[in-house]
Amino acid sequence: MLKKHLALAVLVTLVWGVNFPITKLGLRALDPFVLTGIRFALAALPLVFFVKRPAVPFRYVAAYGLIFGLGMWGVINYAIQVGVSPGIASLIIQLSVFFTLGWGVVLFHETIRRTQRVGAVLALIGLAGIIASQHGSHAVLGVMLIVFSALAWSVGNVIIKLSGVKEIFAFMVWTSLIPPIPLFLVAWLLHGSAPFENLHASLDLTALLSILFQVCLATHFAYWGWNSLLKLYPVSTVAPLSLLIPVFGIASSLLILGERVSTPELVSIAVIIVGLAVGLYRRAEDGTRHPRESV
Repeated sequence: MLKKHLALAVLVTLVWGVNFPITKLGLRALDPFVLTGIRFALAALPLVFFVKRPAVPFRYVAAYGLIFGLGMWGVINYAIQVGVSPGIASLIIQLSVFFTLGWGVVLFHETIRRTQRVGAVLALIGLAGIIASQHGSHAVLGVMLIVFSALAWSVGNVIIKLSGVKEIFAFMVWTSLIPPIPLFLVAWLLHGSAPFENLHASLDLTALLSILFQVCLATHFAYWGWNSLLKLYPVSTVAPLSLLIPVFGIASSLLILGERVSTPELVSIAVIIVGLAVGLYRRAEDGTRHPRESV
């Protein structure tokens, strides 16, 4: 991977990691599905009136919008509200790496290199170490919801690859138009009109800043960068980079929310970083094709 693309990947994972505690701040005032619906409504409007629809079949736009907005972020936010801490959520979501690697082999006939296998094992050990070092128990429902969202993210990666979309920013704008109504509907089905009553009064400065971060950085910028990398590289190369998300997620949760990180957790994070480095290692004589020079 070119250095500029690696730098973009690190910046994207930083934004995504910080997004977990930032989202938690917004959830203090808003229902998770309402918060997620507002996020994607603002990600689509008013840009959808000025950005031309990407030249891909609409089924890809609709499918990615539902999976990405409702299946992934709506579920993640709900899981955080029911008790999963943002740092742990940023960790469990990394199961998407292994789901995505599997999709790459099954659907795209990609080959997983030996170093990727070794790196995946090390990363899995690190992830298991962090989970094992947690004190107390999270609701089974919350944990399973995060696992489901990880599967949804991997399916979203596959949709990006299958669509062959080139207008990445336009794709994000138009797919963001899909999830708000389903998200608001789920909020209404679960809680009736309560989440919508006095909504304007709930939008304090903290909630507004949380929404702006999610819209401008976590959605527009980060997914443009991530999906651009998926367009240039095999999913089996891009997916392991997301293992940096829990590193940034746990660290930012420590700083922003006061979550505590124990010594075993720090050791496990180091193992994840080593696993990532091993998984990304590729000898020059491997003869791997280079991507285009621009994103």
